[in-house]
Amino acid sequence: MAESIEDRFQTLHEIVRAARAKLDRNVWDYLIGGAETETTVARNRQALDALAFRPRVLRDVSNIDSGGSLLGKPLRIPVLMAPVGALQLFEPGGAGSVGEAARNFGVGMLVSSGTLPALETTSDKAGGALKIFQLYTRGDEDYVEEHFRRAIDCGYDALCLTVDTAYLSRRERDIAKRFGLVRRTGPGYGFQAQMSWEDVERWRKKFSAPFILKGIATVEDALMALDRGIECIYVSNHGGRQLDHGLGSMQVLAEIVAAVNGRARILVDGCICRGSDVVKAIALGADAAVVGRLYVYGLAAEGAAGIVRVMEILEEEIRICMGLLGVTQLSQLDQSYLRAAPPVAAPSVHSAFPLLDVPGY
Repeated sequence: MAESIEDRFQTLHEIVRAARAKLDRNVWDYLIGGAETETTVARNRQALDALAFRPRVLRDVSNIDSGGSLLGKPLRIPVLMAPVGALQLFEPGGAGSVGEAARNFGVGMLVSSGTLPALETTSDKAGGALKIFQLYTRGDEDYVEEHFRRAIDCGYDALCLTVDTAYLSRRERDIAKRFGLVRRTGPGYGFQAQMSWEDVERWRKKFSAPFILKGIATVEDALMALDRGIECIYVSNHGGRQLDHGLGSMQVLAEIVAAVNGRARILVDGCICRGSDVVKAIALGADAAVVGRLYVYGLAAEGAAGIVRVMEILEEEIRICMGLLGVTQLSQLDQSYLRAAPPVAAPSVHSAFPLLDVPGY
């Protein structure tokens, strides 16, 4: 009898290992790499590891609800899958397989304009799951309007603009091997550099769907987004893949949450790899945590089923963490459950998996 996927993958690091075995070095480095010195990648992980829990005990935690919601859609756990370009490199179904997993498990997804298949096909695969279309501006006003109209017409729940890619970074893992997937110049790239707050305000007024800005890293920009009617602020440094030597997302999350003060929903990403990371994000005030590399490991390892297995393990980790903290609802979490503490391991893209034995990751 064939071994079940549950038996094959009982830990997240086993899924990471299986993904590495299936991917060639170019694609693997494209997935795990960051900009230049990869300092921001490490700081993302360090910021999570520098938060310790303050558990409460002797509370009835026999019945735990780890569900969440965003933009009126229920989430089985408060997790979304980040917009990742070229998902078809990791598994032929690409974003369609991710949509299938989102539907089957009950989480949300952001679909990149830089991936395949077409956004309509991915929407069909995702069905009723929360789905958000993310756009890189590679053309003029007509280009933006066409893509946003298509997304609305085929059932996407919200529209997302990525705002931290005015220039594409130097990702030296790719450059050193002359891996040409990510080009820093080309037709249409100048439109992203020209994008302004006036453009955001105009597009926000033109479309009725909720708007998300991805790549907010300061209180100042979060407040400017609120002034323009943005319903959801996505705190992100692009997984450390854009500006090198940036702060970790968790280092800036709490101050942005405080400044927004409930006037918009908050998403956050940045090397979120474990259920405890999700719990920390919620305790700091995020409405949902967004995973990127983590779900792609599942996609590469076993397609849609691999992503579902990632989410199942995350769910178990979240529920155990909640129970040991003494809470039964995510809404009970706040900053009183956290305290600053020195990290115990050198941060890296995989330092959340100390049992991972992938040479030369």
